[in-house]
Amino acid sequence: MDYIFMTDSDSDLPFALKQELDIPVVYMPYALDGKEYFDDLGQTIDHKSYYDRMRAGAQPVTSALNEEAYLEYFEPILKEHDLLFLAFSSQMSCTIEAVRAAQERLLKKYPERKFIVVDTLSISAPQTILIIKAHEMYRAGKSMEEVAAWVEANRTRSQAWFTVDDLKYLKRGGRISPTAAALGTMLDLKPIIIMSKEGKLASVDKVRGRKKAINYIVDKAVENILDPAEACGIILHADAPEDAQRLKTLLEEKIPGLTIRVEWVGPVIGAHCGPGTLAFCFLGKERPQ
Repeated sequence: MDYIFMTDSDSDLPFALKQELDIPVVYMPYALDGKEYFDDLGQTIDHKSYYDRMRAGAQPVTSALNEEAYLEYFEPILKEHDLLFLAFSSQMSCTIEAVRAAQERLLKKYPERKFIVVDTLSISAPQTILIIKAHEMYRAGKSMEEVAAWVEANRTRSQAWFTVDDLKYLKRGGRISPTAAALGTMLDLKPIIIMSKEGKLASVDKVRGRKKAINYIVDKAVENILDPAEACGIILHADAPEDAQRLKTLLEEKIPGLTIRVEWVGPVIGAHCGPGTLAFCFLGKERPQ
């Protein structure tokens, strides 16, 4: 191919897949116990250790890369190649502004190059699903314009349905009030959260208990998957392997022919949803809202 296909680690792209497909990745920063790290897809701190530390009281903090950091990632590529960059949702962070600023500067410096940035309106596994599908087109020799157009046309078909185990992490991030967190914990209420058409996280329902939350996610997968062979299902968990396997078994029973990967929620996303988070992500109908 005459261009480079690139993304960022807020996709939670599995490291083995990054290696297999040779995809350059921008590593996003976070701090843990006062020390800064970069989300290198579980290489520096493995996912299990990260969530063990959260359960022990560590409170990770995420931050955004600035324009200069993106220049360091992008310029070595632009010197030699055109570039297609699939970015995590612009609605989840101000980071896209730094990406756009770096893009503008580099296109002025290298006017002979093409540099396309696609806002996936996704994060974590919904973004990974778009990466997997788009990279198939890339390997098949499609132009960067064709690949970018496909992602933009299909990005709101990449769905996520998830629930958290402990409401304190949503409270800490300001997504729910302390009163709602206390009441929800007392009643064992589990929120059902999706990725919206706008590229934001939206709470669409709440159920009582983990079992009902898992069954709810399964029902929504059945409702929204159009073609099991196309769905590219990914179960994400934040150190909840038994629940992930239970969810996988139910999905396979309900949706014959569905292929499912089981992967970890990465540290940046995990900082906001906490240990025990469980999700199912897939390519299907348009997001419901």
